[in-house]
Amino acid sequence: MKTTVETMDNGQKKVINPCAEPCLVERGMRVLGGKWKASILWHLQDGPVRFNDLARMLGGASKKMVDQRLKELEAQGLVTRHVINDRPIAVSYAITDFGRTALNILDQLKDWAEEHSI
Repeated sequence: MKTTVETMDNGQKKVINPCAEPCLVERGMRVLGGKWKASILWHLQDGPVRFNDLARMLGGASKKMVDQRLKELEAQGLVTRHVINDRPIAVSYAITDFGRTALNILDQLKDWAEEHSI
């Protein structure tokens, strides 16, 4: 169903036939667009990383934020969590095959930002 915009007599715009579901770009952004999600995937591309090391790599993210984003990524099937030790608790995270499918997009985004000095 195609979305069209109609201008009413009072100058306001009215959307006709809106999409019942988010478009594909919006759906993709819901997966990768959360703050720190793309950076987490990027840092996991070379192999598993322990939680504290990953939190340090992200710099400005609090450990609570990193934990929340990792849980979201794990629920979406983009990363896996591996318990290394129970006491003291030590875990590492690795990117899944599904998560790796996003790396090409992130690499293109990195190149685009570099090319345009963003």
